[in-house]
Amino acid sequence: MTTTDWIIDIALLLIVFRQMREERLTARTIVLPLAIIGWAANNYLDQIPTQGNDLLLAGLGAGVGAAFGLLGGLFTRVRYSEGHVYIKAGLTAAALWVVSMGFRLGFAVWTSHASGAAHVGHFSARHDITSAQAWVVALILMAFAEVVVRLGTIVARGQLLTRAHRGEQPARAQAARPDIYV
Repeated sequence: MTTTDWIIDIALLLIVFRQMREERLTARTIVLPLAIIGWAANNYLDQIPTQGNDLLLAGLGAGVGAAFGLLGGLFTRVRYSEGHVYIKAGLTAAALWVVSMGFRLGFAVWTSHASGAAHVGHFSARHDITSAQAWVVALILMAFAEVVVRLGTIVARGQLLTRAHRGEQPARAQAARPDIYV
């Protein structure tokens, strides 16, 4: 792993820890994580292997990332107050993020050593995964899916709250409370 790899992983971890303090949902809240993973995708997704079970591995990585992202988005508190949407990553949302980031980081460190690389090589041969790039693609797509789905879930929940507060939902959904949570 390079210094840049460490910096990217730590930056993505710090984003969620920063969100453990309640903050207003802004364009910066959305753009910063997307920019980080966009940069990573641009630098690591030179080619996408399509032989053997490489695409299956990539799909599996993206699916796991999407599941983590959905759960993280659902366990992030989203509330509407005074015309703005506020978010706060709860302990569960932060733990999910740390587990998924820790897995990717641990996997990268493990495979950078001879024994880890040998284990992954044997696994890849048995399961028709044709190259190390297939693993890179799977891990990048896992991170990408997690970030996009988490942000999408949070933004959608914020939009639902905004509509409910402005009276765009059925009367049943318009609670007479100063703060509305989804």
